Amino acid sequence: MIVNPIQRRTTRKIRVGSVYVGGDAPISIQSMTNTETCDVDATVAQIQRCADAGADIMRVSVPSMEAAEAFGEIRKRVQVPLVADIHFDYKIALKVADMGADCLRINPGNIGSEAKIREVVAAARHHDISMRIGVNAGSLEKDIQKKYGEPTGQALLESAMRHIDILDRLNFHEFKVSVKASNVFLTMDAYRLLSQQIDNPLHLGVTEAGIYRTGSVKSAIALGGLLMEGIGDTMRISLAAEPEEEVKIGFDILKSLSLRSNGINFIACPSCSRQEFNVISVMQALEERLEDIRTPMDVSVIGCKVNGPGEAKEADIGVVGASPRSLVYRNGEKSHLIDTNQLVDEIETMVRQRVLELEEAKSKEIIRSSS
Repeated sequence: MIVNPIQRRTTRKIRVGSVYVGGDAPISIQSMTNTETCDVDATVAQIQRCADAGADIMRVSVPSMEAAEAFGEIRKRVQVPLVADIHFDYKIALKVADMGADCLRINPGNIGSEAKIREVVAAARHHDISMRIGVNAGSLEKDIQKKYGEPTGQALLESAMRHIDILDRLNFHEFKVSVKASNVFLTMDAYRLLSQQIDNPLHLGVTEAGIYRTGSVKSAIALGGLLMEGIGDTMRISLAAEPEEEVKIGFDILKSLSLRSNGINFIACPSCSRQEFNVISVMQALEERLEDIRTPMDVSVIGCKVNGPGEAKEADIGVVGASPRSLVYRNGEKSHLIDTNQLVDEIETMVRQRVLELEEAKSKEIIRSSS
């Protein structure tokens, strides 16, 4: 077995509600609601869909005092930690801090006078909540734009350090930072530069990455590259798609790097003329049926016996395609034959049975450890 060679950079550990970010905490997955915040029912429903997909943290835009009131009601109805996204008006930040926000996404330099910033920091301290400084290549300060002419890694770094310096002067260190751009190389350059300057946790993301397919690819390249260098403590995949899809892609990236497990890791062949069944349709059906599974598990589905046995031996459950019956491996050993025409039903049954077995074993271990 290949050992994961990634060595994460050492960062300060902060807390976003019940979720720790940085230090030795797992890399957390975030998304953001796109509903109208004042529509409490719609926003709560969307947050719950993301939580069901595995989201650790959710961000909610709070552009007005009315939205702040709604945020308070939303906070009461969901369990996942919430980040309140605020720009310019410090009074909104004070309000959502009182309403139960777990983190304030705010740029201190955009709030106004230092007296206003002090009030926000004091509220964060009082409520024991963290902050996120969010720098975006599309909204850099005018003087930085003039100095650099265009967004560069150094420009994003300079903007971030301005905001960081404000919090440092106020002796507030419970914050994470993002330096996002829509360009892969610019994003990676900015995060590399920032990671050399501070030990606060970094929130990774390619901002405005695009629609589902292209945005997923851009994010996988940029974030995957940074994660392989040990950079990154939490992340969001910013897609023009439903937010729960962002969560799924985020976990797929982490799973591919063996940084975190969440649900099934499917190993499936791209299919060719050797296939003994329609691999593509089988995999589409399995992914849809087994979306609710959160137990880490490797499931291999290969359409023929060329590569099938080798992959099946490394998986929790493996299927080697043949006709009229396919061979099943369980935990690396040959198990039994199943009707190839019933693959989807049979594999779903085996997966769910395996989940029950693993949960039962885990429960027994907990009982033994506590006794």
